[in-house]
Amino acid sequence: MRLLLVAFLALHCAAALAQLRTIPREAWMGTIRHVEAMTVEIDGQRLQLAPGALIRDVDNRLVLPASLQEPEPVRYMLDGAGMVQRVWILSQPEKDALPPPPSPFPR
Repeated sequence: MRLLLVAFLALHCAAALAQLRTIPREAWMGTIRHVEAMTVEIDGQRLQLAPGALIRDVDNRLVLPASLQEPEPVRYMLDGAGMVQRVWILSQPEKDALPPPPSPFPR
């Protein structure tokens, strides 16, 4: 019985750890908003979303680009073609904890 309880708790702990998200240090910081279809604006620059681009909210859930109506602080990565590949919408603790790397776009 004790072994079953330990296995049950280990399974749930593993599931909880899988939900933690890590944002790569090389991800750029910026402000994003949806413009139209597969186009977003990051720090005033219009960029295309890559096919299969992933946008994650503060709870690490996938969101649709059209849900980005208001400017949101994010970390993001571009693919080899310069298209937006991965986006993480930042929570307040993440904004405070991560050192901001420079933006690839001149201000």
